[in-house]
Amino acid sequence: MKVVVADDQTVVREGLITLLGTMSGIEVVGGAADGDEAVALVAELAPDVVLMDLRMPRLDGVQATRRIRAEHPATQVVVLTTFADDESIVGALRAGAIGYLTKDAGREHIARALEAAASGQAVLDAEVQARLVEVVSLPSSAADGTPLPDGLTVREAEVLRLIAAGLSNSEIAEQLFVSEATIKTHVNHIFTKTGSRDRSQAVAYAHRRGLAN
Repeated sequence: MKVVVADDQTVVREGLITLLGTMSGIEVVGGAADGDEAVALVAELAPDVVLMDLRMPRLDGVQATRRIRAEHPATQVVVLTTFADDESIVGALRAGAIGYLTKDAGREHIARALEAAASGQAVLDAEVQARLVEVVSLPSSAADGTPLPDGLTVREAEVLRLIAAGLSNSEIAEQLFVSEATIKTHVNHIFTKTGSRDRSQAVAYAHRRGLAN
């Protein structure tokens, strides 16, 4: 199996290349520091799989994945990133990625994901699967691509739905696998965008706009 590794952080990219080089049946044929380089290497080397980071300069991983899948459909893309938020996951999968792993994935998990991708089988990290379930359970106005009211993001709508369900910030953070400080930031944005002074007003807003289950 021929693999290209794309990651803008040199130490991460070189570490992954070294790691993959120790795995039986895997040949790393190139390393890219951004999406443009990844697309060029795929055109030149025709790898079976690209192990793709998402946040990279010039051309990000989602855009690079979309181009690779459109221009070189024989090459599969497995995302390996620190980000497991809704926008990143859905964006990468819609662009054509067949696998999505977070960077705490172990050696064997990465190897299995690459092998599966080369065979045309999808592999998702457990946390990513949980996030997709949450996205699917969002109100239809958020899940079907219809713009959310008042500039709310998908994640903010999700936090608002959980507020309306009676969860505290710490409970929401635990459910969404993020820090409580991150949730507090989302809540402040929600209050600002919805014109709410407190959680009670935010809950009322959520019910008025159909954003609460």
